[in-house]
Amino acid sequence: MFIQLKESFTISGGVSMTEVGKTLSEKTLRIINKLQQNEVTERAIYLNLVKRVKKESEKVTLQRIADEEGKHAEIWSNYTHHKLKPQWFKVWFYTILSFIFGYTCTIKIMENGEKVAQSEYSKLMTEVPEAEAILQEEEEHEQALIAMLDEERLQYVGSMVLGLNDALVELTGTLAGLSFALQNNKIVALSGLITGISATLSMASSEYLAARSEENQNALKSALYTGIMYIFAVVFMVLPYLLFPSDQYVHALITMLAIVVIIIFVFTYYISVAKDLSFKKRFSEMALISLSVAALSFLVGFLVKRFLGIDL
Repeated sequence: MFIQLKESFTISGGVSMTEVGKTLSEKTLRIINKLQQNEVTERAIYLNLVKRVKKESEKVTLQRIADEEGKHAEIWSNYTHHKLKPQWFKVWFYTILSFIFGYTCTIKIMENGEKVAQSEYSKLMTEVPEAEAILQEEEEHEQALIAMLDEERLQYVGSMVLGLNDALVELTGTLAGLSFALQNNKIVALSGLITGISATLSMASSEYLAARSEENQNALKSALYTGIMYIFAVVFMVLPYLLFPSDQYVHALITMLAIVVIIIFVFTYYISVAKDLSFKKRFSEMALISLSVAALSFLVGFLVKRFLGIDL
């Protein structure tokens, strides 16, 4: 099946899109339809983000990106000759994701996913040479606009990393050591919570004092981000010891280590995407350190129990 085009229009930048009497195959038209759907859906996502962002400069930037997506959707509609509605499941999925990871990280995840769609452009070059101009505009304009975003939470990544890294390394070792030394999940959970809450207050205080000594005007926020990440790790790591029966300390330990790996994976992915860093290197390094400390601490717990002759 072939579609004959008799449309003429111009994309921003003055690139002419006149193709009188040109025919498109059904396959090419399907690709164009897919690209149009992506642009329409992403425009809706950006407009949703505009509503919940408080900073005026961020609102303006996100609105500009939404406008770019709208322009591209209009260009493709001249080929398909119909309007499309956003895929609302996708819209709400990315909106919810923005509450968890923040809008900067969510936008980058979304745009990275779009690269797969953009690979379709190469298939269009023979029948729609103008696709190259659209792709170039999309990459240049949107990446420039995304670089302008200055989300608050990303200014405190250092504090977040400090809190999470310290909690994972310290508490993984503590819980692993106590698991064998005490062999009672309830006592391990109690000890872990006391240790974790005390360490949270200590880390948050230390971060506040360190930030104040550097005359950081946002010392309190830095301390809050450090403390929040620390207590977040504490709650999830202690949880298996509360859920499993008291005598199943091995099951609780294995579950706790699995949770540690998941936390490392998710947080490392977040940092890697948000700050454009290498994921594989940071993940393997952080996981290796935490699991190595857990193994050594488990050994220490075994030795302490054996040589001190303590039996609970």
